[in-house]
Amino acid sequence: MPDERADEQEGLFGSVFSRGGADVGDTAWLRAMLAVEAALARATERAGLAPAGSGTEVTRAAAAGFDTAELGRLATLTGNPVPGLARTLARKVTAPVAARAVHRGASSQDIIDTAAMLLARQALDATRADLERAADGAAHLAKTHQASLMVGRTMLQQAVPVTFGVVAAGWLAGLDAAIDGLTWTRDTRLAVQFGGAAGTLASLGADGARVKALLATELGLPDPPLPWHTERLRIIDVAVAMARVTAALGKIARDVTLLAQPEIAEVRESVGGRESVGGGAPPASATPVAAIAIIGCARQVPGLLATVVASAEQEHQRAAGAWHAEWQPFAGILRLASSAAAWGADLLTGLHVDTSKMAANLSASGGLPLAERVMGLLATELGGPQAHDLVAGAAARAASSGLPLRDVLLAAPELEDRLRQAGITAAQIEAALDPAGYLGSSAGFIEAALAAHDRSATG
Repeated sequence: MPDERADEQEGLFGSVFSRGGADVGDTAWLRAMLAVEAALARATERAGLAPAGSGTEVTRAAAAGFDTAELGRLATLTGNPVPGLARTLARKVTAPVAARAVHRGASSQDIIDTAAMLLARQALDATRADLERAADGAAHLAKTHQASLMVGRTMLQQAVPVTFGVVAAGWLAGLDAAIDGLTWTRDTRLAVQFGGAAGTLASLGADGARVKALLATELGLPDPPLPWHTERLRIIDVAVAMARVTAALGKIARDVTLLAQPEIAEVRESVGGRESVGGGAPPASATPVAAIAIIGCARQVPGLLATVVASAEQEHQRAAGAWHAEWQPFAGILRLASSAAAWGADLLTGLHVDTSKMAANLSASGGLPLAERVMGLLATELGGPQAHDLVAGAAARAASSGLPLRDVLLAAPELEDRLRQAGITAAQIEAALDPAGYLGSSAGFIEAALAAHDRSATG
């Protein structure tokens, strides 16, 4: 079989959107379907329904070369590639008796659904490995920058101060939650599919359930209580787990693109030890390539997920069209989430944080992010409404004049009189405008996120 995996990764867009370890191209699908057919032959032999040696013969034939393009052409005759694959596989089995073990009792959906589970298992594992590397990078950033002050931003406006450590801790919590979702899905939601034409395995008589269990054992997949041909929650759960990966990474990537803007310049990428510079950009402008690629992956996933979820409405025992609609969107979600995770691992293990620029941006805010704290100080003496009006007026004058909030509060005669009457000193105002003293529970939140990460990593 040709190595289409290499083509996907090295194509015009594959290097961006197929960068991770998930292998879900045509060759991978074919390989997985052949693995299911071979395992079914071995299970049939173990159940005593095929002559000795049949499983070995079919497994050997499944390792031979298959023409994916020809199988694709044959699929137009039946609506899916499995009938053509099964006939081709049977012809490659040299012993006629053993050939009768090919596709015994199975439907096309059994082969494709079980192949999808094999692809999902590999993709979940690859994605989790990269996501764990990304989470370790976020943990390192959170620990290193626990005290690195920066402007907090809400609704794209400056807000009270934060630390970059608490920002990275928030990233870490999202990544760890996504990893938990991958682990739960890998451990509980994958399963073999084997039900025959209508989910009863009637063609195998009383041996159907036993063959199903043996097939599961051969493939290392769980054996569900019954076939799930038109109950598609397993497919949805895998897709959702991967969509949660891109959601967690997409949030981080969007933060990085904003913080990396030249007018902010608080972080910059250093993927592979080399700062990335986009084509056509001025030499001094480092383009956040990994973050952009993550967003490019993440933006595609919701539409694909919607198709997978919409396809779950499937009629009777086997669906007409809705099942077929799942194949490409499902594989696309696996591929894109895996690619995003690979980019995310590089991004977070190589992110350069400019703490001096963070401090400069905070200082340039002129104390306005601390207006809330000053208001709280004054409210104890003046009451809430008066404190609000006083500080709001001072903040407005500071913003329009370009003066620091401190200077406006302490230099305006009418404010000076009111502060003196309230017994509030200049030293108290100075202290209230110190950003390091207004971080609330940030340190505790960082420690809690790091402790949770450590527990997840060890358990």
